[in-house]
Amino acid sequence: MTREDKRRAILAGALTVFARDGYTRASIDVIARTAEVSTRTIYNHFADKADLFQTVIQESATRAADAQIAIIDRHLRKVTDLEADLIEFGHAITAPAVAGQSEHFALVRQVNAEAVHVPRAAIDAWQETGPLRVRRELAGHLRRWTEQGLLHAEDPDRAAVHLLLLISVGDPSYPGDVLTDEEIGRTVTSGVRAFLHGYLQEPEGAVLSSAEQHLPRTASPPTE
Repeated sequence: MTREDKRRAILAGALTVFARDGYTRASIDVIARTAEVSTRTIYNHFADKADLFQTVIQESATRAADAQIAIIDRHLRKVTDLEADLIEFGHAITAPAVAGQSEHFALVRQVNAEAVHVPRAAIDAWQETGPLRVRRELAGHLRRWTEQGLLHAEDPDRAAVHLLLLISVGDPSYPGDVLTDEEIGRTVTSGVRAFLHGYLQEPEGAVLSSAEQHLPRTASPPTE
């Protein structure tokens, strides 16, 4: 087994253990057994448990964010009907945890449960490489639509937060009941319409009529 093979085995084993046991209860001995390496091998690659955990959550968050950003790019790069396209995007981004990311969301659940015991550097690394990166990508599209006159989002980053919260069908980190497709559809559709109700307002503050709120909005092709 090469050095790189051992590193990958350590990270895979550590993700499994941290996602199952959390940061505090996870031990280097258990991670070593799960990865089928010695504890000495782990310390040859990582300074301590905190260093290993930060690397694990940063790499895991990067993979999850890559998958979500691909969805954003695929659905929002070109829009023809803003409401319909946002609803389609909402279905894709709120689908059950992206394939292969179940351990990542279990890890996030553990972090949320014991945040005061998790090294701050690890939380910052997770946020920067995961959620914040996804939010910035979405905000970029909202900014472009504002420049094209489709939206009136003075703060695209905040607007991205609003959209993601409104279409949320539950925390993917929480292993609760799985919603039906119909329930997801209702949540996403109502969330998108609530978002557009606020961000399709005229610059002067005039509120669109209920009929106007649901008129298709056609976007010109992006220039980039």
